[in-house]
Amino acid sequence: MYQYDQYDQTLVEERVQQYRSQTKRYLDGDLTDEQFRSLRLMNGLYIQTHAPLLRVSVPYGLISTRQLRKLASIARDYDKGYVHFTTRQNVQFNWPELEKVPDILAELASVQMQSIQSSGNCIRNVTSDHFAGICPDEVEDPRPWCEIIRQWSTFHPEFTWLPRKFKIAVTATQKDRAATQLHDIGLHLVKNGQGDVGFEVLVGGGLGRTPVIGKLIRPFLEKEELLAYLEAILRVYNRFGRRDNKYKARIKILVNALGVDTFREMVETEWALIRQEEQLEIPQHEIDRIQACFAPPAYKADSGNSAELETQLAENRAFSNWFKQNTSEHKVAGYKAVILSLKARGCPPGDVTEKQLDAIADLADRYSFGLLRSLHSQNLAFTDVQESELFGLWQELEALNLATANIGTLTDIICCPGLDFCSLANASSIPIAKEISERFDDIDYLYDLGEINIKLSGCMNGCAHQSVGHIGILGVDKKGVEWYQITLGGSSEEDAALGARLGPAVSKADITDAIGKILDTYIDLRLEQEPFLQTVRRTGVQPFKEKVYAD
Repeated sequence: MYQYDQYDQTLVEERVQQYRSQTKRYLDGDLTDEQFRSLRLMNGLYIQTHAPLLRVSVPYGLISTRQLRKLASIARDYDKGYVHFTTRQNVQFNWPELEKVPDILAELASVQMQSIQSSGNCIRNVTSDHFAGICPDEVEDPRPWCEIIRQWSTFHPEFTWLPRKFKIAVTATQKDRAATQLHDIGLHLVKNGQGDVGFEVLVGGGLGRTPVIGKLIRPFLEKEELLAYLEAILRVYNRFGRRDNKYKARIKILVNALGVDTFREMVETEWALIRQEEQLEIPQHEIDRIQACFAPPAYKADSGNSAELETQLAENRAFSNWFKQNTSEHKVAGYKAVILSLKARGCPPGDVTEKQLDAIADLADRYSFGLLRSLHSQNLAFTDVQESELFGLWQELEALNLATANIGTLTDIICCPGLDFCSLANASSIPIAKEISERFDDIDYLYDLGEINIKLSGCMNGCAHQSVGHIGILGVDKKGVEWYQITLGGSSEEDAALGARLGPAVSKADITDAIGKILDTYIDLRLEQEPFLQTVRRTGVQPFKEKVYAD
């Protein structure tokens, strides 16, 4: 894991003091609401329906147990005893007091965490595959490149006031767990015909009000040219992106307006100037320095008795279900990645209590080298667990209500805070997610349905990515009444696609019944072992529409 050096730490601590002064000036009446707004947003602070919301950056989703214990402490001392994990691998506090936020930032800085540029029109938290570094099919570990981008983008003076927010994701496998095609810039580590590793570059993806799939702008970019090429893209966007209408200010709008070929030409011209005048090549010694921070842990050559694991799986169905749904392959024999489900029945998706955080930290120290990951699916993961210790870990997670064996199933719902918290929301999200989870909670039924992801957002901003859900649910307001639009057939993975709208919005009272009708239709239409997404793509949405709106 990357460790701050003296420069990193100084920058973060100085920003805390700067923001402390800004907050005092605001509370003293020396700054207006509008003057303070941009300052608080650049430090991750929103003003929501009931209280401020503080978003803390978790670069590429990697968290140490020391940091996790600090999050638990802050939740106890400054909030209401829990935190929320987001679809961008970040963490949020929903109830901090505005005047105490500088104290929270100081606490975070003490464990090398911060909220800088977690909001505002700047380059946001860089995200990646939550299994980066352990994937058997990985070209190479993308996390060092995420860290290089993080250091380059933080406090970048030229890109502090972009036309709109800007998001970058990096992955290194064919299985895209980082939704790279739905980012302003998506980077894929790939090999060319000569066996050299570089980047495939996508640009102009994004969700929200106008969802767009990113477009290929360069099939292969040499590693050392990464920052120069990113700088060229950002400069073109910063210069020509619209600033007159925030709904048309994202880079996806500019790329579509110009056409990807024209946009590419502009970027290549800017890149040539940068290469000629500014020498932004990344030196190999710097690449080596950052990569050394992500050296593999001390894996054990003999990780245990596989026969014992087979016996445990055979004799305990609950453990077997959890093993199948909540563990993933590891590139080191005898190890697994373990996903901690934050989607237990009755719990808001992505929420974790301070007691659970402390317990998770203890388990990560014992079972996973003191590190864990946050996932885009609003879950957590231990990525380095010995197979011989899986049964014991499962038992402890069960006691913490973190072992629901529903990863990848219907009840592994991705959900934004909705009207319960968000001032932008048009409709509730959390109560709908709870209702769906309770209605379809039979484990055998879930496993029979197979992989289905529901993504549920309370407004067009689409924080839960409903546009690319297998089943997407979008809350809308109709004269003060909550309604929900449904889309089917979306995906955020390597087969990225936007869902097709099913039909008119459904009332709040009828949305769960509508989901039931969609599931019944799928069961009637599917071919043997055919996944939900494949069925929808084969049949189209019309059969589902006829069933949902039959009455």
